[in-house]
Parts: sequence; structure tokens; C-alpha cells
Amino acid sequence: MGRGDLTNDEWARLRPHLPKSGQGWANHRRVINGILFRQRTGVPWRDLPARFGKWKTVHERHRRWSADGTWDKVHAAVLADADAEGRIDWAMVSVDSTSCRAHQHAAGACRRYPRVPGKRSTPRQHRPDEGLGRSRGGLTCKIHLAGEGGRRPLALLITPGQWGDAPQLIPVMERIRVDRLGVGRPRTRPDHLGGDKAYSSRRNRRYLRRRQIKHTIPEPRNQRANRRSRGRKGGRPAAFDKEIYKRRNEVERTINALKGFRAVATRYDKRAYVFHGTVTVTAIRLWLRG
Repeated sequence: MGRGDLTNDEWARLRPHLPKSGQGWANHRRVINGILFRQRTGVPWRDLPARFGKWKTVHERHRRWSADGTWDKVHAAVLADADAEGRIDWAMVSVDSTSCRAHQHAAGACRRYPRVPGKRSTPRQHRPDEGLGRSRGGLTCKIHLAGEGGRRPLALLITPGQWGDAPQLIPVMERIRVDRLGVGRPRTRPDHLGGDKAYSSRRNRRYLRRRQIKHTIPEPRNQRANRRSRGRKGGRPAAFDKEIYKRRNEVERTINALKGFRAVATRYDKRAYVFHGTVTVTAIRLWLRG
């Protein structure tokens, strides 16, 4: 067993949730170890060591399972097992985002607007559905996630790098869905939600109140001043507990764990669905570690 490969215990947890190994597929464990090696080191697919088999087989398996939602299903199954074992800390879930620089090989799927006679040519723009955009750091994408108290991700979302955080809180929260083994509805609400000032908005607070989710999100100075200027119509100030807010560092440590894999810290995948699969595989690995 090589460095970074699945241990026997991790493989025993993962194996029941994988598609059957028929249809002439190569050994799942060897292929997944190859995928994890690439995620951890960030090497090009063609440079995978020979012990993982043909590089094209490993790459195609990852691309296919990213496209058909297999990695998402495996992640959901691993979360269900963890919840049944009581390994998910629902007491405090925090939301945050992180920007990832895109490698030049990820700069594909562009579109160019038609040239208008007499005007300067319009620069190339990236399709928004590919999760690439221009920001201060250049060509970037952004990972939005909700992390539980055990410093592991519950839900993920990929957007262009220049997109704001506040509009993505609701889409991320809607992706939290942990099935229960046996009888019972899936769990979709944490006991408490934490976030920084970027997530403070009337829309987000209204959404959380409607779902009866307690939250600790600081109010920016301009929003606080605007509320006070409206008098009674501005409403009461949002409750804020400094001690609970200290636990928001857990989601930042979750991000550090994800970006410890070089293929997540720097995006090498051209297509957004493949990069989403890359981040999801990394999240699965963090859950398998227990």
C-alpha cells in the first residue's frame, strides 16, 4: 500500500457504496487510489505512476463518475453512515468560501461576442456555468461550503471567483441533506449556523428564521446604521453570541483540510462538473478518515 492510498478500514467503509465492478471495469480500489494520488499531488493525469494502471482509465473513471453524479451519491451515503454512527456534529454548522486559482490548462470553454464594426474587439469571457471568472487574483473559481463541527464538509457549491458570498448561502443550505438509515426523513437543518459578515443580509436572515435555524452572523456597520436610521421599522438587532462565534474557525480549518490536496488548492480541471467531482472526492476522503 502506497502513501495516501485507502487503508483497509477506509476501503471497507467505501466499498458498499460504489457501483458494481462488472462491465469490464478495472479494479475500483486501484483506480480510486490513483484518483486520490492525483488529487493529493496535483500531477497531470498522464504522469500517474504505473502502479495505478493506465492513466486514461483512471481519468475516465473520475470524469464519468463526476458527470453522472456517482461521487455525489457516494458522498451522501458516507454522510448517512457517519450520521448513524453519531459522527456528525449538528450543534454548530458554519458556512464560508475560499478562492482557488485556476491553472492555465483550466482556462477553456470560452465564448467571444461578435465583433461590431468600428468598435474595439470584446475580450474573451468565460461561460458562467464553468465556474471561472476574473477577480483580483486573476482567473479564479470559488468553493462555497457548509462544514460541521468535526471539520468536515456537509455541502459544496462551485461558482466563478468574483461571485459574492451572501447570495450563495441559501443554495448551500439547500444542499444539506443527510439521509437516515432505516426510517425517518433526511436531516436538513443544523441546530445552529455561523457565518462571517459577508453572509449578513435581510434575505438570508429571513430565510433562516423561516426554517427556524438559530444563527450567529455579525451585522456590518453600514447595515447596523441603516437599521437604526429607520427607527422602529428597522427592527431589532440580531442576536450575537461571541462565544458561539468563536467556533466559526472550524469551517476555516475544514477549508485548510480540503486545500491540503493540491488539485483542490489549484484548479486544473477545465470543466466545472469535473472540478466539483474533484472537491467531492476530497470531501469523501476526509469523512473516511473518521
